[in-house]
Amino acid sequence: MSLKATNKVDTNRYELEIVIDGDSFKKAIQTVYNREKKNISVQGFRKGKAPLSIIEKYYGEGVFYEDALNLLYADAIDAAAKEAGLTVIEDEMKFDLVSIGKEEGVDFKVTLTTKPEVEVSEYKGLAAEKLICEVTDDEVTAELERMADRNSRMVEVTDRAAELGDTTVIDFEGFVDGTAFEGGKGEGYSLGLGSGQFIPGFEEQIVGHKTEEEFDVNVKFPEEYGAKELAGKDATFKVKLHEIKTKELPEIDDEFAKDVSEFDTLDELKADIKAKALERKENAAATEVENQLIDKLIEGLKADIPEAMYRSRVEQSIKDFDYRLQMQGMNLETYMQYTGGNLDVLKENFRPQAERTVKTRLALEKIVQLEKIEISDEDLEKELNIMSETYSMPVEQIKAVVPTEDIAADLAVQKAMALVKDNAKLTEVKELTKKEEAKKPAAKKTTTKKATATGEKKTTAAKKPAAKKTTTTAKKTTTTKKTTKAEDKAE
Repeated sequence: MSLKATNKVDTNRYELEIVIDGDSFKKAIQTVYNREKKNISVQGFRKGKAPLSIIEKYYGEGVFYEDALNLLYADAIDAAAKEAGLTVIEDEMKFDLVSIGKEEGVDFKVTLTTKPEVEVSEYKGLAAEKLICEVTDDEVTAELERMADRNSRMVEVTDRAAELGDTTVIDFEGFVDGTAFEGGKGEGYSLGLGSGQFIPGFEEQIVGHKTEEEFDVNVKFPEEYGAKELAGKDATFKVKLHEIKTKELPEIDDEFAKDVSEFDTLDELKADIKAKALERKENAAATEVENQLIDKLIEGLKADIPEAMYRSRVEQSIKDFDYRLQMQGMNLETYMQYTGGNLDVLKENFRPQAERTVKTRLALEKIVQLEKIEISDEDLEKELNIMSETYSMPVEQIKAVVPTEDIAADLAVQKAMALVKDNAKLTEVKELTKKEEAKKPAAKKTTTKKATATGEKKTTAAKKPAAKKTTTTAKKTTTTKKTTKAEDKAE
């Protein structure tokens, strides 16, 4: 297999003429024959026993040409692109067969899309603001109160009337114009007073009543209420109050610290809360710095980026989103049904971030080239061991799934980002300079609506191309690579 000619036909589009020698093509034909002969019947021979020469004579010499070329096609393109110094990206590929024969082999042309030529401006000495991080005593106190709330318990109240903040257990039935309406009845319903679960005015009218009292609650359904037959209507609910519960918080002292942590004293717990909060803030500040630097790298990027690169990144983002949904017991199709959305809109939502990710990668790859960044065997081995531990897979299995050259490329990009950060000029500030925030694409919240009589409750819920004598279109697939840390932060 060899590269015969290379022609640039358009921006980021090249035509390669590739030759597969006769010996390689004949071996491929033999491989296809061995695989397919069991399914072939020829008069005078038992099924699967006809020699190759007889099958070719009976069905035509080119009977196995298409499948044989399919065996060699992808590797031939990869080798030719490498020889031409081109990095091919996933896109529609035009295929033209020049000649094909058992003895002379195959001569064909493919027109494919490549990564763009890239220029980056200054990437050393980029300016960024870094937030000064501190944790106040009030923040520590607030976290202690949240911990106390998480460790609270509900206790029954018998010596007073219901108050806002209590949780009540009630029976209710609603009436409009004296007639009970569908969905307006509930028994043993647990309702937090002040939670806003029911329509305005309902919960407030339970305040002041004691257990076992029966009383009326008079409300008006909102004009925009989901059930149109009730919208704007006056309603009366017959209510019986069965139980009142209130939240009892633990005392925040040394005993509390022992109960909720590994520490023996409250002071030790406070120190730990402060240290962890400071670490979170510093990590967030570091991420913000990196995002500022990425913004500036993108601003200084010059490249005529093929649409196919953006398209591919969007498709990968959708696959990742679908995977996350599956981890939550859902899938993309169900998500679309719940949200009333469609795939085109979802792609539009992911598009801005896809563009940012692609540009970030291209800029960092250019820095790798300019700085002649290389990955040592030790670096690669260390990363493989980390991946092995992360994914609970043997190193050899990881190598089989992700080519080591792709892992090395990701590591090189990470080193490029580290170089940019190490050479950045940081100004420490108490507050970041305000600038217009770019809206990041976010998947819509997965929600379903459950209508009740008292309100609307929301719950979050490739086949290789065939060789033909006419011009065809083919799509080359590429290995999906994991994104680098810098690209993750660009996401």
